[in-house]
This record gives sequence, structure tokens and C-alpha cells, in this order.
Amino acid sequence: MKRFSQVRWFVFMGIWLGLVMSAFGQGIRGKVLGEDGTPIPYASVFVRNLNDGIPTNQNGAFEYPLAPGHYDIIVRHLGYETQQQTVEIKNDWIQVDVTLVSQTYAMEEVEVKGGAEDPALTVMRKAIAKAKFHRLQVAEYTMKVYIKGTGELTSAPFFLKKKLKEEGISLNEAYTSESVSEITFKQPNELSEKVISIRSSGESNQTDPAPYIGASFYQDKINDVVSPLSRYAFSYYRFKHEGTFFEHGVLVNKIRVTPRSRGEQVFEGHIYIIEDLWAIHSLELKTSIMGFDVGVTQQYAPVEEKVWMPLTHVYTFGGSFFGFKGHYKYLASTRDYQITLNPDLVAETEILDETVEAFERKAPAQEQIIEADQMSRKDFRKMINQYEKEQEKQRKNAEVAVVRNHEVDSLAHERTKSYWDSIRPVKLTEKEIQGYHRDDSLAMVEAAKKSEVDSIAEKAKKPFNPLDILGGGMYHFGGGRTAGFDANFTKLSFNTVEGFKFGLGGNYQVSRVDSASSRISSWKISPEVRYGFSSKQWYGTLDFQKSWKQERARFLYGLSAGKYIYQFNGDKPINELVNAAYSLLLRRNYMKLYDQQFVRLFMDHRPKDAFSYKLSLTYADRGVLTNQSNYSFYNKPGRDYSSNMPDNVEAGDGAFLSNESLLLDAAFSWRPGLKYYVRNGTKYPLGNTAPQVTLRYHKGIANVGLGDGSADFDQLEVGVKHSFEFGVSGDLDFNVRAGTFLNDDQVYFMDYAHFGGNRTIFSNMGTVSNYRFLDYYRFSTKGNYISGIVHYQFRKFLLTQLPMLRFSGVRENVFLNYLKTEYSPHYWEVGYSLDNLFRVFRVEVGAGFENGGYVRGGVRLGIATFINVDFGE
Repeated sequence: MKRFSQVRWFVFMGIWLGLVMSAFGQGIRGKVLGEDGTPIPYASVFVRNLNDGIPTNQNGAFEYPLAPGHYDIIVRHLGYETQQQTVEIKNDWIQVDVTLVSQTYAMEEVEVKGGAEDPALTVMRKAIAKAKFHRLQVAEYTMKVYIKGTGELTSAPFFLKKKLKEEGISLNEAYTSESVSEITFKQPNELSEKVISIRSSGESNQTDPAPYIGASFYQDKINDVVSPLSRYAFSYYRFKHEGTFFEHGVLVNKIRVTPRSRGEQVFEGHIYIIEDLWAIHSLELKTSIMGFDVGVTQQYAPVEEKVWMPLTHVYTFGGSFFGFKGHYKYLASTRDYQITLNPDLVAETEILDETVEAFERKAPAQEQIIEADQMSRKDFRKMINQYEKEQEKQRKNAEVAVVRNHEVDSLAHERTKSYWDSIRPVKLTEKEIQGYHRDDSLAMVEAAKKSEVDSIAEKAKKPFNPLDILGGGMYHFGGGRTAGFDANFTKLSFNTVEGFKFGLGGNYQVSRVDSASSRISSWKISPEVRYGFSSKQWYGTLDFQKSWKQERARFLYGLSAGKYIYQFNGDKPINELVNAAYSLLLRRNYMKLYDQQFVRLFMDHRPKDAFSYKLSLTYADRGVLTNQSNYSFYNKPGRDYSSNMPDNVEAGDGAFLSNESLLLDAAFSWRPGLKYYVRNGTKYPLGNTAPQVTLRYHKGIANVGLGDGSADFDQLEVGVKHSFEFGVSGDLDFNVRAGTFLNDDQVYFMDYAHFGGNRTIFSNMGTVSNYRFLDYYRFSTKGNYISGIVHYQFRKFLLTQLPMLRFSGVRENVFLNYLKTEYSPHYWEVGYSLDNLFRVFRVEVGAGFENGGYVRGGVRLGIATFINVDFGE
């Protein structure tokens, strides 16, 4: 899957952190207020003696159990001066109410005079230079994390409100989830989570912090949003110094972050940078994702000398979608940091900004990392980059880019209310308490219903439902045996060769699992039939296959036979239902068909994700078909159906003769440099980390006793398909292939090289899978050819110059497609599209040209590109 990396919602959110508390009968409790008496939510209440702290809740209240003793309590929040007081805990709770006053910033030393550059530029240049250092300086850490998420649905379409109420979902009521986990992180990107406890009001609100922990503002991007500390930052942001203040012996710079162009994929707000250390002190930023407003606040604390890590996080989400409107807020807080520093990155190095500071240049080298005490920011960054590359080479599993391990304690869902009251670091609000009471009551009712349903299910297997024949359904018989129907409603359609037709398909499968080797073996038999009411012709196939699968390796072979009907282009460029609609409503029959009686032996082997190959050998008796139906709902005079024989610039009548042929097909796929995502020991390929290189050899085997009417050709084709990201400026996708017929003594039209055409208003889901305006078969060839489909997505282009559109999630794309065969003109397509309209749709406009002359153009409707899904196993 490419974008929707793209389905995980808001992966850009930074490091999720939390807190487990001990149950004492005494401690501190109170409220944190502003000067005007307004509660300050999520202020940090830090106990310096323990190097630990908790946040206040949404109402500014806190409660912190402590053992008897003396404690220094430090209370702080962004925009306010830090307050500190000492308390003595005996055998009771101490009331500690704190009033924070607005932060005063020293400005006299940072005024910009006489056209001099803003001091923020020096601060940010140095912070960016050290960003990778701060990301790599902790080799490993463990912590405990508490997360609370609270959301409300504030509006819904009127016609769904009753249904939502039946499902137990009410407007303007809190739905809360809490979790406590133990987190371990190891460089370069390995994260393990053990969930100790989970509590949720509302079934869909369970909090899983693992997807958010791997991200950091020291990275270039957080879920495709550019970090202010990214190496690209100066291309996307303007920075302004708004003052300094001292806190616990460090000088902190307040930097205003302003996007050069507001919208998605950039932040706006403030980031606070520690002088000399050039590390994050805190940040308060906002952005938008797919039109949803997102806010992030982080407060850092020193977990070891000169090592600052996030202590408290607040993430807010809000927006509307098809009449639904709501907001959600996550609070994360940490405890028990145990860190292991990278021994190669423990030296203190002064970073000099060569733009404004003089320095003695030193030649950077990896062995100087420990000794270097003063370097330019460019040399320092170069040295850290080189260090990271050398560490990458030394890794035994360099192909693994991301490792995630997730484990849920067997008692995670069984924790009692008293447990949560003792471990929760932040007090629940009254609304959250009411939400738990409501859903605890609903849970008891649902549990009773589920118990009754489970009892019935134990007594009877799934009964046969006639609707499954059309809609699809699966039946399990135990012992690994299953049977089911395809979604056969899609096979009810119309074409001019068969007239109205129907089809039925299903399968029966037996699977076995070898627990010792985790090897899955299975065999499956799949019959399918179809009937045309105008052609009065039955067709049917029977497919048998046997397969083995172990981890990611797979081997499959089988036999298929029957008599069936196919499009000349085996890639099925036009959908059956779309063709039926165009035929019946517009009298345009774009689908062109032939039939064949055949027997096929096939094999599909994937020894590794980076390499796979397919082989098949087919005997086929292929026949010519003609139109058998002239029916349509639309009958404009002069609008006639076209012949079932495709129009082509080079094919003569001989290309459409019936023939008996023996065909060999071999296809190879390779992804050089493919990297993996590993979850709980299982590897999953990251397809967008490597190009897909393909090689295909297709041969018609002559002189095998099938007579003069058999195919005799040799076709060779190579292709490359890949996608690139250019910062956040855009995404480039391309699909290029070229081929030739080494021998073309006898090539029938179904064996020509075909190209994905389109004459309908509907654009394919894949942005680089098909042409937009090309005729389906006009340029199909048995000669040399080259094909290229290129698609580029902008962050900001024409209409998205308007911030309102950028904030709505709309993207602009352009595409440029090219085709040249030995006998065709130069064919070009250019076009423009608006993407993610209403977060779902894509609208394209464009035109096709032959040798520079306009041929056709128009509008195409498709699905938003972020919904692009790789369906490969």
C-alpha cells in the first residue's frame, strides 16, 4: 500500500508516552489555574526528586499519590512561567492549588536591526543540524505509558440519528478509552509494546499507542507532514524569534513557525528550542490532514543530563465528514524512563552557524565524533549522516526498515475500577465518568445478548441463504474445509455478443496447517458457468490448484480447462457492468470478445518477496464471435453498434481467424532493494521502497502438429513501475514498458501487445494502470512498442494556491502519457485532476493527441488516489 500509509489515521502524531502510578493513601491534589482563575488543562506537575510527573486533566485538576517525605513540585505549561514549591507529605493528602502567570520573554537581545536576519534563523539552523543527533543519541529506552482518548460526536445526518441511538451512540456525550503499556524502543526503528490494561467506553474507541510511537519531530516528516526540524524546513517555513526565558538553568528560545503556504502537510504554531543543546524544550503546533484539524502539544523534560524526551503529549482532532461532525482528544503521559545512550554520540560538540559565526574548519570523519568539540553545522550534519550510513551497513538485517511487536496481557481487559482509580495519573472529568457509567450498563446488556447468540451458534452451523448465491458467502465445515459463492451479481450484465447474460461461480477448498513449520497447504477447485440469452450459448470452466505457503514464500500450481469467453486484451480494460451500461444507455459496445476451448497448466512461485515468477502452457482452440444482439434502451437514428472485430491500424483479416495454438507464457518480477515491515515476527514488504522490474516472454509454439493455423511468434517485454516522493512537494508515479516481437510469423489478434485504453467516463483506480482517452485496440501491435504513463501529485499548484482548498484536503495532479508502436503515430495524453474531493473522489480533465493533432478529450471520474491499495499477497 502506497499512501493511506495511507489508512492509518494521524501517524504523524509524534511519540506516545504514559504513566503507571503506585497506590498510596496520601499525596498531593489540587488545581492549576491561570491569572484569571481559568483552569489550565494538561499542565505538567513534575516531582523533581523522582524525575517524574503527571498532567492535569481538562479541568486543570490533578492528583498524585506520594510516599511520605519532602518533594519539590514544579508546575509548568506552555506560555506560563514555571512555578516551584516544596511540600511535605505525611499521612494525608495535601491540597496544592497553583496559579500560573503568563510567561515574560526577554526581547532586548533579539531585536532585528538594520536589515539583519532574524535570530530565529541561527537557532533553527543549529537545531536542524542536530536533529538527527538527538534522534540517534538514545540507543534504547523503556518506559511506561498511559494514554487517554476522549471523543464526542457533535452532529450527524438527521436520518441516521435514530440508528445511532439504537447502536448506543449519542450526540454530545463523551466516549473515552484508556490504556497502560510498557514500551521498549531500539534503534534504528524497533518498537515493542506490551499492553497491561485497556478500558474503553464505546467499542471503537480503544487506544493503541503503538502506531504513533515511532514518529518524532526530529524526523524529516511525521505522517507526510514536514517537521520544523526537517532538513527541508526552510523551504516550507518562515521562523521568527519571539523571545527567550530561563527555566531550570537552561535558556529557551521561543520560535514562531509559519508555513510559507498554509494548508496540509505543514505545521503552524510555536516550537521552543534549548540554547546550546539545540534540543526541543516543548512545542505547540497545528496542521490539517484530509480536511481534519489536528493539534499537537508536547512538553519535554530532562530524563538524563542533556537528554530531553517527551513527558506529556496532547493531540486534538476535529472536523466533519458527510454530515458527521465531532472532535477527539488524546492525552499521553510517561513514567519510568530507562535509557541507554549511544556510546558513539556522547560527546559535547559546539555547533557553529557558518552564516554568522567564524570557526576553524575541521575535516569531518567518523572517528572524530567523540573528539569533535566545535564544528560547523554543515560538517556536523554531514558527519552524523555518514555515521548513520555506516551503522546501516553493519546491521545484519538492513532490509528491515520497521519492527513492531505488540502484545496484550491476558488480564488487560479484566482490570477493575479500583485498579484504574489507583493507576490513573489524570483525574477523569464528570463527563468521562458519566460515559463509563453509561457504557458499563450497555456492556452488561450486550454481553447477555452475545451469550445467547453464541449459545444458538453452537447448536447450529450457518444455514444456507439463497441470497449468498448472488452476493457471495462462505460456509465452513470444519477440518479446514470451506465452500462458497463468488459475488455473482457482478456477472449479471449485457454485451452485444451474448445479449443479456448471467454467470455463476464458486469454490470448494481444503486447507491444512503444519503447526511445527507453520506451513499452510491447500487445494481448491473453482467451477464457473455463464449463459447468453441471445447467443443461446453456455460457457464453463473448471480450475484446480494446489498451493503451499510458509511465511512469505509461496508455491502454486494447477490445471484449468473448459470453454469460455474472453476480452481480446486479457487485462480486461473495461468492466462488464460499465460496458453493459454504455451499451444499453448509450449504444456503445466497447467490449470485444472471442471464445476458446482450452487446457492450461500453470505455476506461480514466490521464493522471496523481492522475486517471483509465473509460467503457463496453454492449448487453445480459439474462435471468432459476432454480435448476436442489437438491443438497447437508447435508439438514436444513426447510432449503431460497432462490429465485434476491433478496429486496428495494422491487423488484417488474418489476425481474426479461428486457430488452434500452443502458447507459452513466462513472467518474472523483481524488486531490487525491497525493505520490510516486521510485526510480531512476521515480515511484510514495503512495496514503495523499491521499483518493480518485470520481464515477460510470450511464445506461440509452432510445428507441434496443430496445422498451419497455429500461432508462431516470440514476444519479449520489460517494464519498470515505481513511485517517488519529493519532500512534500509532490509524489511521482510512473509505469513504463517496452517490447518487441522477435518473431511474428503468425500472430493472432488476441496475442498482440495491448494497451489499457479507456473510452468511458470512469477512470481506473490505479493512477498509472491505464490511459485515459486511448481507444481500446486501435494501436495494439505485433511490432516494437514503448509505453509510458506518468502521474504527479502537487501539494500546491493552481487552485490549491487558495488556503481554503488546501485545508480541505484537495490535491491537484497532472498526468502525461505516451505510446508509440512501430505502425502508430506518436500518441500523447495530458491532463489535470482534482483529487480527494469530499475525501473520496477524483475528477480528471484532459486530451489525447496523435502526432500533435487533437483526437479526443473530456472528463474522467475516479476514486481518490490515497485509496490506492496493493492487493498483492
